[in-house]
Amino acid sequence: MRVVLDTHVLLSALVFPGSKPDQILLRVRHGEIELCLSEFILAEFERILRDKFRFTTRQTDDRVTAIRRMATLVVPKARIALVTAKDDNNRILECAVPAHADYLVTGDKEHLLPLRSIGTTQIVTPAAFFARG
Repeated sequence: MRVVLDTHVLLSALVFPGSKPDQILLRVRHGEIELCLSEFILAEFERILRDKFRFTTRQTDDRVTAIRRMATLVVPKARIALVTAKDDNNRILECAVPAHADYLVTGDKEHLLPLRSIGTTQIVTPAAFFARG
């Protein structure tokens, strides 16, 4: 099974040990799930760790490197413009499509979750991801 985790789900996994996002990453570490990410997602993850959470350069680099090692890097092939209110969300969708992800896991109730799917990728919350199996 292939999944794309948006930046906030990655951050939640880091900040809330034992949470659903953390449990997803645990399944990734155990090889049960293939995590697919893009350079955009990794760069946003890095920026938020540094700017919002005030992690040191070393702390930030360590976490980004750990996530990068777990992930399959996907290069988006086409621009998507489904979300007009927040263009950054289109970059997340641009990762899910070429990854042929089964799921895009997000907490974005305003922009991403209402889409429900893109192509063959289901867009779900971390809780809904676990409810599906």
